Amino acid sequence: MALLAEFLVGQPGHILIVALVLLAGWSLLRFSGAVSGPSARPLLWASLAWGVYAAWEALVQLRTPEANIRVDLLLIWPLLAALTLFGLIRGTIGASR
Repeated sequence: MALLAEFLVGQPGHILIVALVLLAGWSLLRFSGAVSGPSARPLLWASLAWGVYAAWEALVQLRTPEANIRVDLLLIWPLLAALTLFGLIRGTIGASR
């Protein structure tokens, strides 16, 4: 988990890559016909949430680059993890049908 935190916290570009990978997964599932629209939608939500988080990290870096203690991540990370996990599970279940 610490390695993941080092890779993502304070790195808006890395976070944007995660958002783009999830968006690519959503578009692959959606436009290949593997799943119906509602089954793939949670993956799109996760991608959008990661995109918003990338913008948030960029704003934090611009306003307070020396921020060492990030209490906001106590709320953001579990929400992102839950959305991503739900999107991946829902997309996998929808693709297997």
